[in-house]
Amino acid sequence: MIPTAFDYQRATSIDDALAKLQAASGGKLIAGGHSLVPLMKLRLSEPAVLIDVARIPGLSGIKEKDGKIEIGAATTHREVAASALLKQVCPVIADTAIEIGDPQVRNRGTLGGSLAHADPAADYPAVMLAVDAEIHIKGPQGWRKVKANDFFQGLFTVDLAPNEIIAGVQFTPIKSAAYAKLHQRASHFAIVGVAAAVDVKGGVFQSARIGLTGAGTHAVRLTAVEQALAGKPATKATIASASEAAAVDEVNSDIHASDDYRRAMIKVFTRRALEGALARA
Repeated sequence: MIPTAFDYQRATSIDDALAKLQAASGGKLIAGGHSLVPLMKLRLSEPAVLIDVARIPGLSGIKEKDGKIEIGAATTHREVAASALLKQVCPVIADTAIEIGDPQVRNRGTLGGSLAHADPAADYPAVMLAVDAEIHIKGPQGWRKVKANDFFQGLFTVDLAPNEIIAGVQFTPIKSAAYAKLHQRASHFAIVGVAAAVDVKGGVFQSARIGLTGAGTHAVRLTAVEQALAGKPATKATIASASEAAAVDEVNSDIHASDDYRRAMIKVFTRRALEGALARA
């Protein structure tokens, strides 16, 4: 289908984008467009104005500052996947990015767009939960930070107002983390995707953070598995036992996988993600 008519504007700064958004009636921000444009073509979204934020100076890039990693919202999936810094200090982020879509999607799609859209089968939400990321947001009232655990709230629903913009994410890098994904072959979206980060000392799991995507309405933490690991020997046997607790109340059922199949795969891919994280510990 063909989208409805719209005006196009290019923002030169975050404040300029917010001003244009405030002035527009029914305006939408756009960077790579891989989330918004398909909705526009189906006329599920009909913005009167598109405000391009892809070229805002400083809104893209990956850097380390004060022991933390900062990734700008306009950073493309390809840039995340290719980052030498991420591969060195937090490889799970780069591993996740290379699993997204195909080269065309990775070359244009952006981190901020993916997080704002929050597709229930998107990859980034799970890994943002696993690394305990903060999402940095700016709106008319100024800056605020939201933990990933609070940001993802429901089906295509996040803690982001229509007049706000995601500027980037920040997190403490962790090497002992991994992402395991059962992907839908055509789109490469996650039928089930699990990101796990573990803290191991003296051969014992001190703590774990595990994010699940693809199975329900939105990405969630598998807290029962996290609790089952804490204080236990860091072994594959422990992981296998704890992974049996991997479950969510409401599970998707669609043409790609039934709810029963997804329930079974949640346990399988939780185990695979944890084994990958342990191998890096």
